[in-house]
Amino acid sequence: MWKMKTAQALFLATALLNLTASARGAEGQPFQWPKGERAAVSLAYDDALNSQLDNAIPALNRAGLRGSFYLTLSSDVVSRRMNEWRAAAAAGHELGNHTLFHQCSRAGPDRAWVSADNDLDKISASQIAAQIRVGNTLLRAIDGQTQRSFTAPCTDLLAGGQNYLDLIKGDFVAIKAKVGGLVPDMAKLDPYAVEVFVPVDASGAQLIALVEQAAEAGTMINFTFHGIGGDHLSVSMQAHAELLSYLAAHRELYWTDTFLNIMKYVKGLRAASTSK
Repeated sequence: MWKMKTAQALFLATALLNLTASARGAEGQPFQWPKGERAAVSLAYDDALNSQLDNAIPALNRAGLRGSFYLTLSSDVVSRRMNEWRAAAAAGHELGNHTLFHQCSRAGPDRAWVSADNDLDKISASQIAAQIRVGNTLLRAIDGQTQRSFTAPCTDLLAGGQNYLDLIKGDFVAIKAKVGGLVPDMAKLDPYAVEVFVPVDASGAQLIALVEQAAEAGTMINFTFHGIGGDHLSVSMQAHAELLSYLAAHRELYWTDTFLNIMKYVKGLRAASTSK
């Protein structure tokens, strides 16, 4: 959970403004996506929610698209429905690490929902890093995969005053670690501090507009959804379906894939260019 309900409309409006500014400010040569697409789109879903299994994954499968699901591994939705997560992975969806307990900082406004036991300010960086590595082991037991990406809960990076991401970069292909709009410049992208956009109560038209902004910039947009037609920080099933339908109908323009696959491609292309 990232924001309280009262901040959702303002957050969406601000993100739209940021996206416009980013698209106008993109610099350098157009990035070369695998089949000449104009942008990459990552559809991610945080917190291991029932509505993701019930609504999001069936919709993705119908559209022939793959998403990334960042599991809070202590959630009973993981333990009770593990076979369904395993089936999602077998269908090509990514299972990502979102920590064991979804620790966030209790400091600041709109954080009353963070329990004292899950206060990131009260745990050391080495402790959370160890927990995250246990999470990777649990995920491997579910899907058999060894390469992984990570999304920092609440995009809070300090555990006991220390940036814990510095301790886990070697465990992941890429990390989503800040809220923002689309990636402004692929050449300057830090794979361990990728920005995400968190839609809440967004319409299908608004979501599609963000994708079109990514195409104008020639970069990528990383959606991080939570509930789909239910649960918290929700987007309606209709809005979600409209976005998926648009992406499926315009595959020549948008490469929609898991965040892991997109970032493996980006890093591979970067490594190849620097070795010349």
